[in-house]
Amino acid sequence: MPAAFTRLNARNATLLGVPPSAFVQLLGMSPEYLNDDRYRTPAATNVRVWQLMTTKAPWTDVAAFMTHRSPLGHLGVWDYLLTSAPSPLEGLRDAVDYLATVADTGTETLLVSDRGAEITISHVNAADLADDVASAIRCYALSLLQKRFSEASRRPLVPVRVALAARAPRHHAVLTNLYGTQNVEFEHAVSSVTFRSTDLREPTPYAPPGLSALLRSHAAQSLAQAVPLRGWLDLFRTALKGAVEEDTHDLTLTAHARHMAISSRTLQRRLEEHGTTWRAELESARIAHVEHLLHTTPRTLDSIAARSGYADARSLRRAVRRATGQTPSSQRWRQPPPPPEEQ
Repeated sequence: MPAAFTRLNARNATLLGVPPSAFVQLLGMSPEYLNDDRYRTPAATNVRVWQLMTTKAPWTDVAAFMTHRSPLGHLGVWDYLLTSAPSPLEGLRDAVDYLATVADTGTETLLVSDRGAEITISHVNAADLADDVASAIRCYALSLLQKRFSEASRRPLVPVRVALAARAPRHHAVLTNLYGTQNVEFEHAVSSVTFRSTDLREPTPYAPPGLSALLRSHAAQSLAQAVPLRGWLDLFRTALKGAVEEDTHDLTLTAHARHMAISSRTLQRRLEEHGTTWRAELESARIAHVEHLLHTTPRTLDSIAARSGYADARSLRRAVRRATGQTPSSQRWRQPPPPPEEQ
């Protein structure tokens, strides 16, 4: 994750009463990394800071506090991609394409479903997190999008409904005030926020012509120059991502342990130490690969299933719906015209 987001998390955690001594030892928290926007801190570092925040306040309050204390620009170029486009919807598309500038795309995904009268944005967090931490992060992701849409439009944009992958809190007032609506539902498979299509298609006031193209170029350059600070789990996920993309058929824990030059038992133990499992990591990597192929190729679902480790299109559909709450076809929303598929 970008150093800018980590700085924001650290500053707000301190304001909530978390002593800096509780997180300064985490990878990426030393000043030479934290104050240099080239560096990207591990997701585990940021998750730990959120975990500490949820010990100081209920997850609803943490999400609201973070939203209110996330001023425009504090998330770097991603903030401006979202707010400087000709319309909020076009800004959203850029923000999805360059999500890696602000999030760990190994575990975080934004999906957009355009149903004509309504547009739904789903936030998929595949990380294995404790309930309160996951709830706070998912709630914050949706409210931050709403906040940025409102800032771009120069008026409050109120969602039609909000669905949270979280247990219902005892009191809803914080969330009602945060989203500006009482239509907040809980215990969904995937968190999502739905807006009227007319709100997101309305031209953005004072959007400078050509600025979006410059911001996209800057975002691409920032990603190319980024220096990731990798912990063990990051290295594991990078290796697994490569194996899935290379269509390696022997995707077993034993084979991957051999590839990493460690024993199967050691790999399993290391994953347990990081709060995850081989099965969860493999499924997350496969779903990410499926989404990439859906967004960038015209391949059939059977072809994508074969290249992603699923038995057939039916198995792929079930896996995608289980992981994202959406169908594979709904994720082809931004596919450019690609060359014909090779036979």
